[in-house]
Amino acid sequence: MKRRLMLTAAASATLLAACGKETATPAGKPAAEAKPVSIDTITAQAKGFSVGSSMASRVVYVFFDAQCPHCAALWDASRPLRSQARFVWIPVGLINEKSFAQGAAILGAPDPAAAMDQHEAALRAQQGGISAMGVADAGRDAVKRNTDLMNSFGFGGVPTTVSKDPQTGEVKTMEGSMPTATLAKRLGLNAPG
Repeated sequence: MKRRLMLTAAASATLLAACGKETATPAGKPAAEAKPVSIDTITAQAKGFSVGSSMASRVVYVFFDAQCPHCAALWDASRPLRSQARFVWIPVGLINEKSFAQGAAILGAPDPAAAMDQHEAALRAQQGGISAMGVADAGRDAVKRNTDLMNSFGFGGVPTTVSKDPQTGEVKTMEGSMPTATLAKRLGLNAPG
């Protein structure tokens, strides 16, 4: 019975993450163990790549796994919002070993956004994603550090976005993918017309 409850709780957490729940406290670790989510800490410690308007005052940090289909959906959903915000995509390794290698390959590419587009197209075509041949250990180490940082906040899944509320300045987190209009609303951006 206890095992069934644990499995049900895990399944519920996964479904909530996939549905784009918004939370003020991290769901992956008990509140006593997770450190407070800090944009300053993410900025200082995470290694990611930016897409969108470099002049935008709104910055959205996205923890993603290269093997995650929900992350791919959020990549596509965020595309129409890039003129209003800068999205910083931070690869982590949660799903399998390919997550680390492909995340490192995307980070190490001359144009990480183009590499991400190539990766997502290859995944949709069922070709396994971007090649990670010859990826340096330093890239894998960066993805490992990103993963450790994400886990330290207690996040329960990917994708997880972190941003500041434009009116209150409160740090907001959202787990899971969502359509463009929902993402825009939750980030305080204008939905594309």
